[in-house]
Amino acid sequence: MFMFHVFLQGQGEASARGTAMEGDCLSCIKYLMFVFNFLIFLGGSFLLGVGVWVLVDPTGFREIVAANPLLFTGVYIILGMGGMLFLLGFLGCCGAIRENKCLLLFFFMLILLIFLAELAAAILAFIFREHLTREYFTKELKRHYQGYNNTDVFTSTWNAIMTTFDCCGVNSPEDFKDSLFRMINQNHMVPEACCQRVSQTGELAYINQEQCLLGNMMFRNNKGCYSAVVDYFELYIYVAGALAIVVLTIELFAMVFAMCLFRGIQ
Repeated sequence: MFMFHVFLQGQGEASARGTAMEGDCLSCIKYLMFVFNFLIFLGGSFLLGVGVWVLVDPTGFREIVAANPLLFTGVYIILGMGGMLFLLGFLGCCGAIRENKCLLLFFFMLILLIFLAELAAAILAFIFREHLTREYFTKELKRHYQGYNNTDVFTSTWNAIMTTFDCCGVNSPEDFKDSLFRMINQNHMVPEACCQRVSQTGELAYINQEQCLLGNMMFRNNKGCYSAVVDYFELYIYVAGALAIVVLTIELFAMVFAMCLFRGIQ
């Protein structure tokens, strides 16, 4: 009887130690998840602040952004990312510190949806990778670019690219031969966006717009936009790829932490 009592006592102590270890592990996961999501919350707040500042800035930066469709789109992407990270961080922090199962489940579902969307985007990018070739962009430029119709999204986007990167056409100004642009503007060899500009009293002015439109190589940008954009973003492409891998890894760990905490809460 005595031996049986000692055995039961030993079992109880082992069970208590196991419960204490589980509690310590759960507490560790909770605080790790809180710190992790607090950093996400701060990052989202920073991006939201930058996006809102650019849109309401009274010093004139807003006009610069509004005049460039690429920058204008980028501001709204920053706002969207900031809002998403802000919400994720808030839900993760509240769910972890309050041990709220509903918030943790919502946090898990939201991260799962984002993870699946990123995975789908990667798969689509791989499937449609042939649409990122020089030949594809050249064909589309010849078929759809109009030159001066800024109400057309395709034309205004190409105008913004050519003025931003000081380039002309996809491969070179020769891309405008036998194009829709030349059919509409028979007296112009290249569009106005291809003309070289210099800064004069704080504003950009064309060096010789008339000669440029007539095709004079001295007054137009001769580098193709495909090479210009790839050269500009070459470093950022590798950084973005590494960042995407890090983000996907963090999201996987966040889902695991959320589920562990969810299942550990009594």
